[in-house]
Amino acid sequence: MPTWGGVLEELGKPKKGRDFDNLRRKYLVAAHNHTGRNVILYATRFTQGDVGIPPQLLSIADEDIQGLMEVTHGLTQPNLDLILHSPGGSITSAEAVVSYLRSKFEHIRVIVPHLAQSAATIVACAADVIVLGKHSFLGPIDPQIAINTPLGPRMVPAQAIVEQFQQAQKECSDPNKLPAWLPMLGQYGPDLLVQCQHAATLSVELVADYLESYMFAGKKDGKAKAQRVAKWLSDHKNFKTHSRHITRGQLEKQGLEIEHLEADQKQQDLFLSIFHATTHTFGGTPCIKIIENQLGKSFIKLGAVSPPPDAQPEPTKAKRKAPAKKRTPKK
Repeated sequence: MPTWGGVLEELGKPKKGRDFDNLRRKYLVAAHNHTGRNVILYATRFTQGDVGIPPQLLSIADEDIQGLMEVTHGLTQPNLDLILHSPGGSITSAEAVVSYLRSKFEHIRVIVPHLAQSAATIVACAADVIVLGKHSFLGPIDPQIAINTPLGPRMVPAQAIVEQFQQAQKECSDPNKLPAWLPMLGQYGPDLLVQCQHAATLSVELVADYLESYMFAGKKDGKAKAQRVAKWLSDHKNFKTHSRHITRGQLEKQGLEIEHLEADQKQQDLFLSIFHATTHTFGGTPCIKIIENQLGKSFIKLGAVSPPPDAQPEPTKAKRKAPAKKRTPKK
């Protein structure tokens, strides 16, 4: 199986010039030829450890519809393999992505080569089946709310805000505890609780509807099962943190339709080669988001990224000056 290092060797040495696009597309074509299904890659560079890239540039956003329109144009087959690597983003944008893809394709597999979190997990739950390796993870779908605090903006779990208000209601009946609560409660706007409750309800409703309509369609107790799974994924108490990595085994225990990536060795090689080639693209170029299909059509977003070390120009050696000739004074 081509590893991350093996794909790097295939790219060649930096001085010879690395053709990131052609290598990535080579494997997209090979995956399509192997499965007979359309292949769309949706990936961002959120696991590269970059500093200074605004999170919204790496997130699922409304502009992704334009990218998906570009890469679905010309795809005539009814089945899609969506390779998804994303930290999530806007719930409503994820809803739009699902609506659009479901209007174009009859059967969708979501392949997660590493991470699909938050709103990306919502997209994955709209698949007929999710393909995961031992190294693949989804994430909780509990919505995050942007809060401006004295220490700067923070993303806070909506459910945690609701729980904090409930705790404050109990403790503020004691006048001695009220001074400790006032600074915390003062940073919340008047409509924040309602926003949190609506956001939490929306994420559960979307996932429950997607699971019932696609993954659990026609199955006994499909509706009840879909609602149970959606509530489990959205419960902040289950996972303690929004960035928790949910394993394949945990998802299978909840009854989600999961295919093992390792079940088809050739398929595993191809999908992971696409992923490795994509991470090398992120590491060697200013690219921060790629939406691309097996026909070579792509929608690529560039960002202000520091060039990697091997792309830095070699330092020029300073020329040594010849020592000045001594002049003998004239007599």
